[in-house]
Amino acid sequence: MVGFKATDVPPTATVKFQGAGTAACIADLITFPLDTAKVRLQIQGESQGLVRTAASAQYRGVLGTILTMVRTEGPRSLYNGLVAGLQRQMSFASVRIGLYDSVKQFYTKGSEHAGIGSRLLAGSTTGALAVAVAQPTDVVKVRFQAQARAGGGRRYQSTVEAYKTIAREEGIRGLWKGTSPNVARNAIVNCAELVTYDLIKDTLLKANLMTDDLPCHFTSAFGAGFCTTVIASPVDVVKTRYMNSALGQYHSAGHCALTMLRKEGPRAFYKGFMPSFLRLGSWNVVMFVTYEQLKRALMAAYQSREAPF
Repeated sequence: MVGFKATDVPPTATVKFQGAGTAACIADLITFPLDTAKVRLQIQGESQGLVRTAASAQYRGVLGTILTMVRTEGPRSLYNGLVAGLQRQMSFASVRIGLYDSVKQFYTKGSEHAGIGSRLLAGSTTGALAVAVAQPTDVVKVRFQAQARAGGGRRYQSTVEAYKTIAREEGIRGLWKGTSPNVARNAIVNCAELVTYDLIKDTLLKANLMTDDLPCHFTSAFGAGFCTTVIASPVDVVKTRYMNSALGQYHSAGHCALTMLRKEGPRAFYKGFMPSFLRLGSWNVVMFVTYEQLKRALMAAYQSREAPF
């Protein structure tokens, strides 16, 4: 048995909620440079308008993007928006991942045999609910990742200033900019990510190919990361472009998608695919492996605390 031993008592909703947020923050800390590289590649080629992004620099591939950023803006640029990113994960992942099993049980009325429909419905529900809670943190994170340090003229100097500036210049609605494409993206991501992980893990366990420990969690998470990237990349690119755009640059998320298609062609929707896969694949592996271990560790701690002397 690798890692913490599974407890006899299943993890509570509170344990899952806490574990999901913590595991997601750990995954973000490790994979954030890949996410920043993905954002820079996704906005490359976008009309600048009123927004000063780093798209004037020509990025080529994941490694090339990271090296260019380090050379022109310094290593810290890879972690632009980290504070907002961690704020996002603590609120966002706690809801979309931590509440997934509870919502799935609600849709199946407590049955242990959940069909694909119930899983998809649960994934869509928690994904949409998480966006409603955490959208402002996502907007600030994307804006920070998109802005360049080199040459001055930075858009925001701190996370708090970013929240205040967006609310002042664009109204409270500006903090929820891109909610529609983000709801669509996260419904898709949550379904692809959680449902795929759920199904792969169940299949491996039922076929007795693996036991419920680290290798099984690693394999399931890697497969979930690949499937999620393939399915969600187009929506993710539109979401990033729209949330990073200047006021009035796009009328809607649909207008943003049509503008991309007309000016840059269909391949624009898969810009940053490799960093997206590297990021989602590695993020899923770190997050799910950490999440599974945290659930067991927290339950073991609770049981030992409540056990009589």
